[in-house]
Amino acid sequence: MKTHAKLALAALLACATAVPAFAAEYAKGEVTKVDEKAKKVTIKHGELKDLEMPAMTMVFAVPDEATLKKLSVGKSVEFVAEKVRGKLTVTDVK
Repeated sequence: MKTHAKLALAALLACATAVPAFAAEYAKGEVTKVDEKAKKVTIKHGELKDLEMPAMTMVFAVPDEATLKKLSVGKSVEFVAEKVRGKLTVTDVK
């Protein structure tokens, strides 16, 4: 029995260490346009490392009103962008 418990514990530890922790990386940018009706924002941003994209200006979807309210033209932001259902989406804003 002790051998089985040790093997189970070793397997559990191996699985736990094999899965890396995901920490979203924030990019810096400046809001150039907010389209509240379409729930979209245009941001001139630096490199988006998680998406392997160079610095550029582009349009992102915004999933909810709370995030949209944090965005205004001319505002410098730190944000996380991810592909959500095939669309580049701002998922968090500081």
